[in-house]
Amino acid sequence: MRISIFGLGYVGCVSAACLARDGHEVIGVDVNPQKIAILETGRSPIVEPGLDELLGEAVATGRLKVTTDSQPAVLNSEISLICVGTPSRRNGSLETRFVEKVCSEIGSILATKQGYHAVVVRSTVLPGTIQKRCIPLLEQLSGRCAGVDLGVGINPEFLREGSAIQDYDRPSQIVIGATDLVCRGLIAQLYDTIDAPIAHSTLETAEMVKYASNAFHALKVAFANEIGNFCKLHSIDGQELMEIFVQDRQLNVSSAYLRPGFAFGGSCLPKDLRAILHRAKECDLALPLLEAVLTSNEHQIRRGVEMVERTGRKKVGVFGLSFKPGTDDVRESPTVLLVETLVGRGYQVNIYDETVKPDQLIGANKAFLERELPHIATLMRPTIAEVLQEADVLAVMNRSQAFRNLSHHLRPEQILIDFTGANKAHRATNGSYEGICW
Repeated sequence: MRISIFGLGYVGCVSAACLARDGHEVIGVDVNPQKIAILETGRSPIVEPGLDELLGEAVATGRLKVTTDSQPAVLNSEISLICVGTPSRRNGSLETRFVEKVCSEIGSILATKQGYHAVVVRSTVLPGTIQKRCIPLLEQLSGRCAGVDLGVGINPEFLREGSAIQDYDRPSQIVIGATDLVCRGLIAQLYDTIDAPIAHSTLETAEMVKYASNAFHALKVAFANEIGNFCKLHSIDGQELMEIFVQDRQLNVSSAYLRPGFAFGGSCLPKDLRAILHRAKECDLALPLLEAVLTSNEHQIRRGVEMVERTGRKKVGVFGLSFKPGTDDVRESPTVLLVETLVGRGYQVNIYDETVKPDQLIGANKAFLERELPHIATLMRPTIAEVLQEADVLAVMNRSQAFRNLSHHLRPEQILIDFTGANKAHRATNGSYEGICW
């Protein structure tokens, strides 16, 4: 393929070198003449293991050329990659003017070019940037229509400094968002030599993946440090503990719990978090991240209550009272707290849970439910049909198999609020459907 790359910083240089190595013809564009002069000699303007050798070979074979002139780069390529910086402004907002400037340049040049052309953002941009900023500029200045004679896409990078070439060659996945199938195919073709699964998504989802990844990486560092600080108070080697912790690939280092939805609950998570936080306070140790976890969980419960309130309906059917399916454990179930709030605000609530039988509960489980919902017996219904009949709003609170097809039974005037995704694949055809995080 013939590729133009705009921005020869870290991402641009690595991408240019690897694409040229893989046999593509690459034209690199940068506004900095000093950087261009260095690259023309086959040297890297940045320090990265193995990059000098790749760039030297690419320039020597003629597969990589560099310039400060955008016009020949666009006219002599079929796909343009935007790899310019998106730094933070002083207030923390994202600076997108460099991306927008490149889009304006490419759009103006495309007005004089024949045939289809794809413009692909590799820079890290927030969701909506391409749809609201890049596409309007490209369409206006090129006179083209995105998805027709102009492809626009995003292909986020996941390159770490110090191992960027290895990361390029062995990615966990390649993420592609595009306006049309032609653009999607051109982006995928860039990686014909790379053995990795391709994740196709919307533009906005592909924009967000990088932010989710980096936020999670930052979260992990802060989590490990707070646990390490807590360990040191107890003469425990924090690094040794984490070595044991990460060996659990079923829960600790896995996709477990990484499913957006309702709040957590149960007999362990809230209790154990509170115990750690109380001990830390006794020792004058600040654990701001762990303190924020319980606060965040409370916010998610309030968000659920607000979703019901926004419907303007007073009759609510709740499906699932325990904190997860397959158990009758209601201790600190977030659904109990949601129901308690709604009942206190005058809502008529009916509940169905196939496993929770109030007259059969014992011990702490029974005590919790009687304390939080003393009139629970009057709220429970023996069948799904009864709850469906009496409710204007249906709240699906856990992923029980019994609740997977509720959307098929909605009346036209009913609203289904899905807190788990259990009905996501069968979205309402009669009533309306809303998910808490989708």
